[in-house]
Amino acid sequence: MDAFNKILYGKGEVAMNKKKFWMMIGIIIIVGGWMGQVWSAELKVGCVDIQRAVNDCNAGKEAKRTITKEVEKFQRLIGEKQKELQTMKESLDKQSVMLTPEARAAKEKDYQNKLREFQRWGEDNQNDINQKRAEIERNIAIGLQKVIKKVGEEEGYTLILEKNENIVLHVSKAIDLTDRVIKAYDTQKK
Repeated sequence: MDAFNKILYGKGEVAMNKKKFWMMIGIIIIVGGWMGQVWSAELKVGCVDIQRAVNDCNAGKEAKRTITKEVEKFQRLIGEKQKELQTMKESLDKQSVMLTPEARAAKEKDYQNKLREFQRWGEDNQNDINQKRAEIERNIAIGLQKVIKKVGEEEGYTLILEKNENIVLHVSKAIDLTDRVIKAYDTQKK
């Protein structure tokens, strides 16, 4: 408080008298209030649920069908490879009593190697599918962002927020632009 009093009542160039200080505060409040009203009158805010737009646009639906087909194919191949491994294991179990310890160890080692190969193959394919899905979603999201920017400019939006971000706690349906963005994105792709 002493520093404030020094500035307000002190000596030197920084000092101002009480009357000038309160007059300046009043002007700031009046101008600030007026600017706030003008600014809020021109403020147009919208929001978009990007994840819903990615999933619901035509490109997103097509991508989902493509990925689903790949997953189904992958699951069929997993089933086939599991049957092969199961057959190999059953054969090993049946033959184990007739095999020499060295031959049994060699067949067990072969089975374990094939099992590890299968697990790595499964992980690699799963990673490939996940990467493909992420790449497709990223490309669609980039296209959607361009559409969002265009909609924002054409319709005079001051600010468009991502609905699913943690900073947005509530959004009125009145400012949700997701359906318009999906429609604009789909029509641009035709």
